[in-house]
Amino acid sequence: MYRYWLLFLFCMLFFRIDAGEHYRFRVYLKDKGDSGFRLEKPELFLSEPALERRKKQAIPISESDLPISESYLRILSETGVTPVVQSKWFATVVVESEDSTVVDKLKACPIIDSVRWVWKGISKYPAETVVDTSRLQVEETPLPRKRYGYAERQIHMLNGVKLHQAGFMGENVRVAVIDAGFLHVDRIEAFDSLRLLGTRNVVFPGRSVYVGDDHGTKVLSCLAANLPGVMVGTAPHASYFLIKSEDSDSEYPIEEDFWVAAVEYADSVGVDVISSSLGYFSFDACELSYTHSDLNGKKTLISRAATLAAEKGILLFCSAGNEGNGDWGKITFPADADAVLTVGAVTEKKKRSTFSSFGFTADNRVKPDVVALGTGCCVIGPFGQIRYANGTSFATPVLAGMGICLRQAFPQMTNRELIDLIQRSSSLWKKPDTGIGYGVPDMYKAYKKGRKYVAETK
Repeated sequence: MYRYWLLFLFCMLFFRIDAGEHYRFRVYLKDKGDSGFRLEKPELFLSEPALERRKKQAIPISESDLPISESYLRILSETGVTPVVQSKWFATVVVESEDSTVVDKLKACPIIDSVRWVWKGISKYPAETVVDTSRLQVEETPLPRKRYGYAERQIHMLNGVKLHQAGFMGENVRVAVIDAGFLHVDRIEAFDSLRLLGTRNVVFPGRSVYVGDDHGTKVLSCLAANLPGVMVGTAPHASYFLIKSEDSDSEYPIEEDFWVAAVEYADSVGVDVISSSLGYFSFDACELSYTHSDLNGKKTLISRAATLAAEKGILLFCSAGNEGNGDWGKITFPADADAVLTVGAVTEKKKRSTFSSFGFTADNRVKPDVVALGTGCCVIGPFGQIRYANGTSFATPVLAGMGICLRQAFPQMTNRELIDLIQRSSSLWKKPDTGIGYGVPDMYKAYKKGRKYVAETK
């Protein structure tokens, strides 16, 4: 009898968990409907900086820039689902329901082209936390005569000191950092001089980006930390948007939808550069995972979004991934996108870090493009302490910061031209390989090449 009672309790527990499970579906619309906005008046749906970036690079406003009609969102809601996140670029809306069979009703809706399952789980919203405004100070002793402090190695490797000395540290460049969360960035002394333009939580709209995950804290420090003698990042004078797009509790294709929404927001507020240290290939539901043949830059939603962002004039730096010594081995998505600069990791001796993902792409393009220090990279931890971390996640912002400085130096150049400058100034430019691509860039050399190029094209 006791055994049957335990079985009953187990079944009841299982039922309660299953009963609370929600489903999310990506709905592909046949079109976006009439939002009331017109291409002739882009100032009504894009910011002035976004329009200015397009103007500089002679990029026209297109249908993809128009929002999805509010009436379409109401029609979706009337089917009994709740809209979660949307993409105007791809005319998609992710919707949520407790009922998995709602997909049949969605497919019958006249405005819908197709439906794809992208997530299931217990739908939960994080509770509000008590706000702590206490300061988190760095405990490390400043290093004498070392402006960059404990981060000297990662900047010297790229010959970035000379680029800074030439007067370029990111001023007037608008940057979006897309990550999993920025724990305590608002409290850490090393970020007191952070030029913050805004924050966005795509996963939990309206909630703080300064709680939860600290991955973005460490990533941001490589770019924007500014404590001379302790740690100075590669673009400490740039202006930043901090965007959370990663749901750290699970791994489903909805991560792509969140990332796309983050990039669309970054575009709309007029960023010049995006640094993203996120990548995907395998999901909790194995049947949704990708294969190596998908690494062509055109298969996945996230890679197509990265390409479209580049087409809209954004210089995008993306981590190659940390799968080099795992079963997958290859770069992750959206690192396969053609128009982004994919960054791998090397050791202090400029050898590929064992974890750094390999290229090439499925269609035999060079990836990663270039590399930076990713083994023993200096970062600021979530409590303000100096730490040394491994990952292409940190090599990416180290290099992206130098790219931000190049963007400042050559505001008239396109993102494609800047990527070409960086590639051509790298150690393996004439003989790229699958491990480190074109190699380690010399960013001051890239600057000198850029000056020559500008002088010749005047």
